[in-house]
Amino acid sequence: MDSFSRDGLTFDVTDAGPVEGEVVILLHGFPQDRTAWSQVTEQLNATGLRTLAPDQRGYSPGASPTARSAYAMRELVADVVALADAANAQTFHVVGHDWGGAVAWAVAAAHPDRVASATVLSTPHPTAMAWAFTHGDQARRSWYMVTFQIPRLPEKRLHRGLRSLYLRTGMDADQAQRYVDRFPTPESLTPPMNWYRGMPASAAIGRSVKKMVSRRRGGGHSGPRKITVPTTYVWGRRDFALGRAAAEKTAEFVSADYRFVEVDAGHWLPEVEAEVVAHEIIQRVRPHLTA
Repeated sequence: MDSFSRDGLTFDVTDAGPVEGEVVILLHGFPQDRTAWSQVTEQLNATGLRTLAPDQRGYSPGASPTARSAYAMRELVADVVALADAANAQTFHVVGHDWGGAVAWAVAAAHPDRVASATVLSTPHPTAMAWAFTHGDQARRSWYMVTFQIPRLPEKRLHRGLRSLYLRTGMDADQAQRYVDRFPTPESLTPPMNWYRGMPASAAIGRSVKKMVSRRRGGGHSGPRKITVPTTYVWGRRDFALGRAAAEKTAEFVSADYRFVEVDAGHWLPEVEAEVVAHEIIQRVRPHLTA
């Protein structure tokens, strides 16, 4: 299939590999698109896995609503489930990078009956992220989230320096140019930026902070619900946006089999470390295939 629909929106998707293979859903980040996974999918397909890589909400031309509320995490999670349903996949493996990683954590938490495994790249568990805002340098790294709330101006500034951003943070020139071409005007960045303006991640962070404050004050809160599906988390030690404190804290929020993989790389793991990423996905999926 090359697209799927939900609530009047149509999402573009790259469906590759054998139709009968285990389904792996690949969720890109910001500002990227489904081509982030091109090198990864080749390796996954070669092992018999079927890969579904959508252009997510705000990136597919037919699925770019204007309302900020349309980018709430519940909507992003429902999009992934709709894709699995369209592919007739009762269970699936979810992989996400950057914002796609945040969605992967949320899908695994909300639908453990559907998710066979999760592999998350770069993005820590949201509660670990919240903790790192007061126990590390994450607040300094995430300053741009606040500036992105301003209308129009962030798009103009980001568009002006987009190629430079990709290159100075480790992406190769060819892939950087593909993304620059993908976002040809400041206005083309508005739907992707609505992920920040919808603030689903910040809402999760806010809830987590409140829970931590409540426990410190003796509120007796039982704490965040842990991820109960087998999970691999891959983090680059040179990531400009996501720091070590949250990366190492993430283990506390997974109760199933968990693997933390630290690599000597930056943020753009699907594009720059495709071989490592594919290997870790296959290692995570393989026990399910042989069970």
